Amino acid sequence: MLLSDYDYNLPEELIAQMPADKRENSRMMVLNRKDRTISHKHFYDIVDLIASNTLLVMNNTKVLPARLIGHKDTGAKIEVFLLKPSNPRPLREREEFVNEQNCEFTNSGEGCLWDVLIKPSKRVKPDTIIKISDELSVKAIKRLEENGEWLVELLFEGDNVLDVLHRNGQIPLPPYIERKIPNEDLKKLDFERYQTVYAKDEGSVAAPTAGLHFTTDILQKLEAKGVELAYVTLNVGLGTFRPVQCENVENHKMHSETFEISQKASEQINRAKAEGKKIVAVGTTTVRTLETAYQKYGCIKPCHDHSELFIYPPYEFKVIDNLITNFHLPKSTLLMLVSALAGKEFIFEAYKEAIENKYRFFSYGDCMYIQ
Repeated sequence: MLLSDYDYNLPEELIAQMPADKRENSRMMVLNRKDRTISHKHFYDIVDLIASNTLLVMNNTKVLPARLIGHKDTGAKIEVFLLKPSNPRPLREREEFVNEQNCEFTNSGEGCLWDVLIKPSKRVKPDTIIKISDELSVKAIKRLEENGEWLVELLFEGDNVLDVLHRNGQIPLPPYIERKIPNEDLKKLDFERYQTVYAKDEGSVAAPTAGLHFTTDILQKLEAKGVELAYVTLNVGLGTFRPVQCENVENHKMHSETFEISQKASEQINRAKAEGKKIVAVGTTTVRTLETAYQKYGCIKPCHDHSELFIYPPYEFKVIDNLITNFHLPKSTLLMLVSALAGKEFIFEAYKEAIENKYRFFSYGDCMYIQ
């Protein structure tokens, strides 16, 4: 399977730069796999489209304000993009970091180790200090990869790191959403809209964007109809921003992302499978969570694990039946995943029709419901 088989041309003006006026007003393309038909709706129609005897599974991860803008003592501007708290490493120069908990979100008064991306990476050396604000600085410790990934120490005092990040960080929008001029109103909008209404556990560097269309009202209407709601957590990581670089797709390796399935969610999912209910996944991260768990354990059980599952045709899905998802980038692993579910030809037919009908693409864009 070749990477070039998953390419398509997208007019730049169809890349959504702003969210819809209201979450539920996004357009929604409905793909019926059985009849191979395509229809055009709005997301608020999802209440009518999902049958009452259904389990809807969502990823309740929350996006960190992971983008930090700072300066070296020379005045050079440096961007630090937080990826994940790092497990303490046996670094001779940082031997005091021996307790993993100190590198999580509870640390106060000392530093905290993180894996990050630094841009421009060439301007940074070990022990470089990047000042973000009067209360937060970043100390470079060790280059991890040539692509700009570093191990750093966050230096702050007083509060735990989440409070500090909320005061100093920005929501890490994807690079195709442009925010060239600092604007407090836009910053406030992104903090609200680049987050699902059911987001709970902070740990992601990107939103599970299929969930951005849901409102509390729509969720309540679905429950009133008899649709059961379940939540899992997958923290979206670096893999979201990493393009597939090998022409032979099967040689691509996914970056590891952590996920968690609770006792309640596992019981809901296993019961739904046993009763023959349809399971509708909201977003590709939910799909990867469920399919990874089933692949590892033969069922869905409570766990805190990691996923490196790469789903592409002709993958056979073990857990999910239907999928709500946004429109994905050319040559992306996400486009390959939806092609595995709906068939590559049908997906590309749908994308062609979406472009002709001027659907809005990617994170802040419209969505599709694959039945």
